[in-house]
Amino acid sequence: MDEQRMKNDSVLKLLVEFSIPAMIGMLVNAIYNIVDRMFIGNAPQLGAIGLAGITITFPVTLVLMALSLMVGNGGATRFSIALGQQKHEEARKYMGNALILAIFFGAVFMIAGNLLMNPMLKVLGASDSTAPHAKAYLSIILYGAIFQAVSMCGNNFSRAQGNPKNAMISQLIGAGFNILFDYILIIQCKMGMEGAALATIGGQLLSAIWQLAFLFSKRCILPINKESLMPDFKMLGSIIVTGIPMFLLQMANSVLNIVLNSTVGKYGGDIALSTVGIITSFQTLLLMPITGLSQGQQPLISFNFGARCMDRVKETLRYAIMGGLIISMIGFIAVMFFPKLIISMFNSEPEIIKLGTFALRTWFMALPLSGPSIIMANYFQAIGKVKIASLLNLTRQVIILIPLIVILGAVFGLNGIFFAVPVAEASSFALAALMVHREMKKINQNKNLVA
Repeated sequence: MDEQRMKNDSVLKLLVEFSIPAMIGMLVNAIYNIVDRMFIGNAPQLGAIGLAGITITFPVTLVLMALSLMVGNGGATRFSIALGQQKHEEARKYMGNALILAIFFGAVFMIAGNLLMNPMLKVLGASDSTAPHAKAYLSIILYGAIFQAVSMCGNNFSRAQGNPKNAMISQLIGAGFNILFDYILIIQCKMGMEGAALATIGGQLLSAIWQLAFLFSKRCILPINKESLMPDFKMLGSIIVTGIPMFLLQMANSVLNIVLNSTVGKYGGDIALSTVGIITSFQTLLLMPITGLSQGQQPLISFNFGARCMDRVKETLRYAIMGGLIISMIGFIAVMFFPKLIISMFNSEPEIIKLGTFALRTWFMALPLSGPSIIMANYFQAIGKVKIASLLNLTRQVIILIPLIVILGAVFGLNGIFFAVPVAEASSFALAALMVHREMKKINQNKNLVA
């Protein structure tokens, strides 16, 4: 990373340079979450019941993503702040310790998931018809836990080192393998759920290998060495604490999906469950470019915050919010004008298209507010203000939305569940905007600048 560029180059130019590869990479990463569903939903031997089965497993994969993002984002934030403070060896050690932590969490997740699979599926609301499909998929996916944790950690550090293209290539390689082998294993070899899972973990393995080759090589500005891999418990704790907002965001998403699946199943059955699986998959696709933009702003904000270049911090945030709004509006227009086309990409059964068209438009009524909300929450993550970032993430996914799903579902049935989402989105945006406004006032007064 050219530290002089971070301090002196145009903020907009740097944000675009860091964000575009991250956006492409995150869009590609979304393929991991939706391509299996697209192939399964259109496979004659699986269809809607296969979609319902994979929807049941989604909260489990979100837990692994939560752990991976906690380590990767927390470590990269600390890395960037240390780099801005000219503490190069400290930055290197944060990177090495984050990698060790990613491997550890991946291994624990794999072992625990296999031991607890049957009771876990029961808690997730698997029915007699969906349980075999969910188990077939999950029993294989769990063995790729270390690969996913390492690749996601490496992606964060590639961006933090000023090489977002490396993260993008890593994700392109993994997703390309996933798509190709989904077609081969599901369509040609008729391997069903097992084929989808094998294609996914194969792609994750390739991404992990690519990132490890980068992080230990001279292509890396601060390559990992033997000393940086020695565990430092203070640093490990700092990585976890700094990454907690991202962990809570993903865990909240997992809890949300558990509540959502059980509530939707109660009021709408397997057809509604399949429809919601399609919507959440498409939501992942919509939000990934915004997540990529927030990842692009992270090293810029963290570095300049560490270097006390506060005008550049504010300018980065301002451009990122504008970018988030534009991306959200594009998604909003697509949803409102082409809902049937979007649903039919996953499944063409008439009942699902009919329900999905209404549900999609209702669910995303407040989509334009999502981009700015995510960017503002990530800002506090990037400067190390963990409590505020955690509050904003939990408000959006848990504190407001889950009670609304339960209450409106009980009063209005399935339609109430769909309307709960835009109400929660608008409420969380208002809170995030208030917190950012207060933070900008503090910065202008030169107060409370220490993370």
